Amino acid sequence: MTAGPADSGLGTRLERLLGTGIRDSRRIGGQHGVAHYRLLLADGRTAFAKVAGRADPASNAGPADPGFAAEASGLAWLGAAGTVAVPEVLGWDDGGLALGWIAQEPADRRGAVRFGRELAAVHAAGADGFGAPWPGVIAGLPLPNETLRDEPGPPGSGWAQWYARARLLPYVRLARDAGTLTAADVRLVESAAGRAGAVAGPAEPPSRIHGDCWSGNVLWSGGRGWLIDPAAHGGHRETDLAMLALFGAPYLDQIMAGYQEAAPLADGWRDRVPLHQLHPLLVHVCLFGAGYVASALTAARAVLAL
Repeated sequence: MTAGPADSGLGTRLERLLGTGIRDSRRIGGQHGVAHYRLLLADGRTAFAKVAGRADPASNAGPADPGFAAEASGLAWLGAAGTVAVPEVLGWDDGGLALGWIAQEPADRRGAVRFGRELAAVHAAGADGFGAPWPGVIAGLPLPNETLRDEPGPPGSGWAQWYARARLLPYVRLARDAGTLTAADVRLVESAAGRAGAVAGPAEPPSRIHGDCWSGNVLWSGGRGWLIDPAAHGGHRETDLAMLALFGAPYLDQIMAGYQEAAPLADGWRDRVPLHQLHPLLVHVCLFGAGYVASALTAARAVLAL
């Protein structure tokens, strides 16, 4: 093994996690306190590993990170639908996660249309309710996943209430407590959260969504889009589509065309994009501070204007 996890006491732990030897490793970056590695396994396969913080060489144990369990659970759940490409989970514990390697290629129009259709199909696989049966994590932050199952009215009619409670208000409070949002900012976003039910559109049953489906979490390989780094849960399908638009997914028009062909969206979906983008924007406010406040407040005002 080259300079990498073996030299810091991580190699043995990763080999135990994978159940095989590691011939070579390369550090390839990281984020949110997690180091990323490319591994060449003893059996010739290439793998991708995430490792939390810095391990104790004596114990071969890294700091516990609930994000690995959430990511492994989310990938398995999305993959169980059998309709969209996700990397194989090779092993995980509280200190690391290993996945099959995805050899990236440039996106193209045909692959984007295919991805739109496949995303529609995984959404259609559905969920037992809004939320998920495991503790959620998004970009290192806790993601409330308490599931809403029993709801009055048509299936899915409780989404707006759940979205406000589990996806908007927790991050408003985090940003407020950090001093990033002013009292006036908080009132504005809380007002938008309170209006979610009036502007959410027709009720739809819970969809099986990725939950953090920005362009960086879609890798392109083999003529299709692969979903990585999910914050997967039962949610509203328009959330994933709004996330793709937020930071400019390649060939977004083709993705949307494929999606609409497979599963047309309800009228007015374009108007509802700011409602669904408000959650990731608030997460960015919590993670990165004041640079995202204006965008979050703009989205909140757009919701109030509907």
